[in-house]
Amino acid sequence: MAGVGRKPTTDPSTEEDRDERIHATMVARAKALIPQLRDRAARTEELRRLPPETERDLHEADLFRIVQPKRVGGSELDYVALVDCAEQLGKGDASVAWNFANLASHHWMLAMFDRRAQDLVWGQDPNVLIASSFIFPAGRARRVDGGYRLRGSWPFSSGVASCEWNMLGSVVASDDEADGIEYRIFLLPRKDYRILDTWNAAGLRGTGSNDVEVRDAFVAQSLSVAVSDLAGGSTPGSVVNPNPLYTLPVFSLFPFVLSGVALGNAQACLDDYVDTARHRASTYNRAKLGDLQSTQIKIAEASAKIDAARLIMRSSCIDAMEAARGGQIPDMAVKTKSRRDGAHSVNICTEAVSLLFAASGARGLFTSGALQRQFRDAHAINSHIAFNFDAAGTNYGRIALGLPSENLTL
Repeated sequence: MAGVGRKPTTDPSTEEDRDERIHATMVARAKALIPQLRDRAARTEELRRLPPETERDLHEADLFRIVQPKRVGGSELDYVALVDCAEQLGKGDASVAWNFANLASHHWMLAMFDRRAQDLVWGQDPNVLIASSFIFPAGRARRVDGGYRLRGSWPFSSGVASCEWNMLGSVVASDDEADGIEYRIFLLPRKDYRILDTWNAAGLRGTGSNDVEVRDAFVAQSLSVAVSDLAGGSTPGSVVNPNPLYTLPVFSLFPFVLSGVALGNAQACLDDYVDTARHRASTYNRAKLGDLQSTQIKIAEASAKIDAARLIMRSSCIDAMEAARGGQIPDMAVKTKSRRDGAHSVNICTEAVSLLFAASGARGLFTSGALQRQFRDAHAINSHIAFNFDAAGTNYGRIALGLPSENLTL
């Protein structure tokens, strides 16, 4: 019988082809959700969190699991999949894309924890959602036998109401100042933290980015990871997850977890503007908007910014994966460049939305249209510290000048 006794082989080209097909499938599934996400956008804002049917759609499409290890049923796609899928969802609703990207990335991060943490979470439910807040000064932890005691109050835990676990960043207190400052991430079950309903915001209203409070929780050693272990290279989870995907530096690439949201939001804004300009006449002189040179220039300028942003985002992720496959651990110059480029690419998406909003005149102010939401969401995205170019640019400049980094997470 053909094939009997033949040793199974793993063909790298076959694996690569398979991953490319799954990548394309996931992007297509995200794209297919755009119409209903746009239809639900007003309700999503009213709820201040994702509607249950939207969460269900994302689960059924397996989008939350695109960078989760294959060994637990995830797709284990390259890092750029976060940008590509968030872009498509962002064309429908930036709040949905924001929660998708955040929550999907936490499967990627969990793969870097001790295997015991992975088994505890995914052993119960591989589809479970995990929230986060990586504002380290918001928490205080101290070492105790077997782990840590943690307390604090953290803002901006996006999508937390949908989650059964939370990754919270904290400073570890030390009796000896010579030990220096240690940043760690702690993984807590839902019973160990309280959600505070604080998210009433002008933009990204549907993300439910509420505060969480921990009064005094014990966190086992296996449910914690040092930020220094996530700086690139081997991690506590590498034994069971050897894919180079899980050796990427978490916080230097962090902007690209969310940058695709800004990209999709800006692309939708441009697409809507072009469609309107093709059919609408000026209120004052009845001139067709598409015939006006000013309209044509605005389209060119906005599209150039968006295309440049996409190129920066995707190439940054692809280059990081290629370096990881080659066993390269990025130095501080590479890391600060990633932060610089992540901030800049989102900044120019925001500029594109702002110029289209200004060019749209008073019609853009109506709450019945998508433009006012796209404008609010663009500026809400841009307000995230990861996209603050002053912070990213200063640190990049410091390293270029031979000075030490001021970012303690890199």
